[in-house]
Amino acid sequence: MEERVIKAALLGLGTVGTGVYKVLKNQEEEMTAKLGCKVKISRILVRNLEKAARKLGDDSLLTNDWKEIVADPSIEIVIEVMGGIHPAKEYILDALKAGKHVVTANKDLIAVHGRELLEAAGETKADFMFEAAVAGGIPIIGPLKQSLAGNHMTEVMGIVNGTTNFILTRMTQDGMEFKDALALATELGYAEADPTADIDGLDAGRKVAILASVAFNSRVVFDDVYIEGITKISAKDIRYAKEMGCDIKLLGVARNTEEGVEAYVCPMLIPSTHPLATVNDSYNAVFVHGDAVEDAMFFGRGAGEMPTASAVVGDIFEIVRNILAGCCGRIGCTCYKQLPVKKMESTYNRYFLRLHVEDKCGVLAEMTEVFAKYHVSVAQIIQKERKDDDCAEVVVITAKVREGDFKTAIQELSNRASVKRISKTIRVYGN
Repeated sequence: MEERVIKAALLGLGTVGTGVYKVLKNQEEEMTAKLGCKVKISRILVRNLEKAARKLGDDSLLTNDWKEIVADPSIEIVIEVMGGIHPAKEYILDALKAGKHVVTANKDLIAVHGRELLEAAGETKADFMFEAAVAGGIPIIGPLKQSLAGNHMTEVMGIVNGTTNFILTRMTQDGMEFKDALALATELGYAEADPTADIDGLDAGRKVAILASVAFNSRVVFDDVYIEGITKISAKDIRYAKEMGCDIKLLGVARNTEEGVEAYVCPMLIPSTHPLATVNDSYNAVFVHGDAVEDAMFFGRGAGEMPTASAVVGDIFEIVRNILAGCCGRIGCTCYKQLPVKKMESTYNRYFLRLHVEDKCGVLAEMTEVFAKYHVSVAQIIQKERKDDDCAEVVVITAKVREGDFKTAIQELSNRASVKRISKTIRVYGN
């Protein structure tokens, strides 16, 4: 009996696309044993045919004509690893409408247009999978949709950007300032030539939107996520955090509360005893809490050619099994709820506050008076050092407080003559 071959088209031959091609090649000998058939890349869509031909050493699979792929009924799976919103969105919608199954690693697209794409897949009962869109090679979307589906999830949070984690690790372990750690990350290839999406938290924000949507069964889009990056974090902030038994990490946090979903990305102090505090360099980790499983953590490489390709190929294999079993489209959009998304000013967090004040009697009492006025409870006040200009540096740790109240208190404090400068406010993770 002739062995069945399922044909796929690869859209893009950049870092991830090349990785997918390599992983599929490496799996060729075992595919039939694993899946019951072969998977073959029959077409690769690229912009520059000559450049791609040099990379592959072969131009027989290459095309720059999308219609050639979407109109080919023998191609059953489309693998989109181009990135960006357009034309990736149009290509995916075309493929789904043509009854083809789609695998994508495109977090930008899913975080904004996930509902539209999943609905299009549902109309033709096609599989639409996106494991690689969050945390590279770490399996998290599949577990949330399947293995952990028996839970009501209340929190999903973690380190979901390797570039910023590498930078903060170097600042913590080597005492580097931000600009020097960023330069090192760029030199070693951890940071792009334009690192804005990473260091400003945008990349992590897209992943938080996707994770929240899947974990809480309610749509959260990129614009719902409050975002702060790490560009203002200093070596002094990290040193003071260490003295208090904490590390600073860029955390993506999503919580399902009685008042609605909280979704934000920001640098936060986290106790050095927390498992996430030990996640260093370019590694990622996602921490989930459910009513049945309680706490679980997923750890691994969050980006890169082969880890991301691992997640893409995992989705391809899942689709192939569905095709052979005649059960495609069995897990579609899981956002059956319509939960409100809270504004950041309505969330509650603890805060680390570093400020310079006049070094005289009564100043600390004045500060606590302002805090009390806006329901800010002070857990700890430490005077760090006296300056030559008769100012003292003070560090304050608050109890949990409503963000809007804390910001109002900070605004009033900054207008007091005794407060010379508010250097930093950083949220603190935990109770």
